Amino acid sequence: MKTLGIIGGLGPESTIDYYGRIIALYRERTGDGSYPQFIINSISLKRGLDFMDANNLTGMADYLVEEIGKLARAGATFGLISANTPHIVFEEVASKSAIPLISIVEATCAAAKARKLKRLALFGTRYTMQGSFYPKVFSREGIELLVPDPEDQTYIHDKYLNELVPGKFLPETRAGLLAVIDRMKAKHDINGVILAGTELPLILRNSEHNGIPFFDTTKIHCEAAVTEMLS
Repeated sequence: MKTLGIIGGLGPESTIDYYGRIIALYRERTGDGSYPQFIINSISLKRGLDFMDANNLTGMADYLVEEIGKLARAGATFGLISANTPHIVFEEVASKSAIPLISIVEATCAAAKARKLKRLALFGTRYTMQGSFYPKVFSREGIELLVPDPEDQTYIHDKYLNELVPGKFLPETRAGLLAVIDRMKAKHDINGVILAGTELPLILRNSEHNGIPFFDTTKIHCEAAVTEMLS
């Protein structure tokens, strides 16, 4: 079996979610009572955010390549980064990585393509919503991505970093996020929402809202990883 290496800690709550989901998926697919063996390197979220705030993408990429190298030396044969925002430098990191990497963006795009949806809202940190790394991949499949209005982007980014990452999941924030979805449905007629922040599925736990399906990027990424583990 292939050994998975995970860059975790970006943030801790979603790394715990990855851990639980990978074990559950693996056991469901094997059905023989066995557990998967994989390696997690939990790195510094603060250091990652400092690189992003300084727009030091080269520093971010070099940091990730260095930490993935540790996973490779520990025995990982392939890997993933358990967060969306660092995928802003995914191409550079993948080209220098000691092991092959599974992209959360590519995996999510494949899931959207399979459902034949063409107008999706993109929720995540400001870096993700304003970045080009999601639209670049999705545009190849003719899928249009729409982001919330500037004030809604500020709201999502603030709640994400100040509540969700530290592990606070408040009902009023959940209601606020769903209200953004309703506004985007009314304005842009979206037919799906990409939860492009791995903490978002921890507060938006349903699979849809008012008939609008959610793309849980954590779930999609974990499914791709377990498929590769067992291939």
